[in-house]
Amino acid sequence: MSDVAAVEQFVKKYKDLKEEIAKVIIGQDAVVNQILISVFSGGHSLLIGVPGLAKTLMVNTIAQALGLDFKRIQFTPDLMPSDILGSEILDEDRNFKFIKGPIFANIVLADEINRTPPKTQAALLEAMQERAVTVAGHHYKLDLPYFVLATQNPIEQEGTYPLPEAQLDRFMFAINLEYPSFEEEVEVVKATTTDAKVKVKALFSAEDITQYQNVIRRIPVADNVIEYAVKMVGKTRPNGTTVTDLVKKYIDWGAGPRASQNLILAAKTHAVINGKFSPDIEDVQAVAISILRHRIIKNYKAEAEGVSEQELIESLF
Repeated sequence: MSDVAAVEQFVKKYKDLKEEIAKVIIGQDAVVNQILISVFSGGHSLLIGVPGLAKTLMVNTIAQALGLDFKRIQFTPDLMPSDILGSEILDEDRNFKFIKGPIFANIVLADEINRTPPKTQAALLEAMQERAVTVAGHHYKLDLPYFVLATQNPIEQEGTYPLPEAQLDRFMFAINLEYPSFEEEVEVVKATTTDAKVKVKALFSAEDITQYQNVIRRIPVADNVIEYAVKMVGKTRPNGTTVTDLVKKYIDWGAGPRASQNLILAAKTHAVINGKFSPDIEDVQAVAISILRHRIIKNYKAEAEGVSEQELIESLF
């Protein structure tokens, strides 16, 4: 199949996928879109929202509709790296045998990732970057496609360990979940307080997703779009040459080169799901806030004056 035919087929299947997810998840259209963009771009996502906004249900539903193996890890202060990666045990023949941990799945939901100490958070780093884990000197490849979707509660600070910048940078998107509108909440209550069961059909397979990821990577991008993305990331760095007064005043640290790579990859996927064969500047802007939000570090002045990451990123457009 040619890449053009593959893109056309993908647009149709993506529409069906959104309808399938909407059977369970009411509203949250932008959030579902961003998670799916990160999946088809091959990136990881961090979902930030207060309890009860169906973060776990959303990830589970998306995994079912994509036909992928799904595991959930509840992060707690006493969780150990071996609880995630797996461990070696002595079998009945007194040989060491490796028991795989929950990290061996296509989609891993790291629930409340900031509740566990840095040592355990770091157990995810190799898996996120290399799609592999090393246990007791043995290297194990993870099945592709592989995604970590982590959730974080923004209001509880008791007993939490903020994610280090190096780990935050591994996430393609940081997605903020908002409360549903009045109409959406009414629909949620109607749908979840009866005995009706909704079955989600698997519309993709692991092979399909890998194939579409490769098609998306092959999509051409004009030089001016790449330059626009790189310039936008450069403008977040306070010591850069093209920096704006707003950035100089409110940002301590800007985004690194991984942000530029992610902007282009996500812009490609955003273009494809909208039926385009090459991304333009609008596609870069459409994904920029969620890609840059967690990569810029504001200073105390920004915090004191209530300047949000979103305002600072939009000023770069």
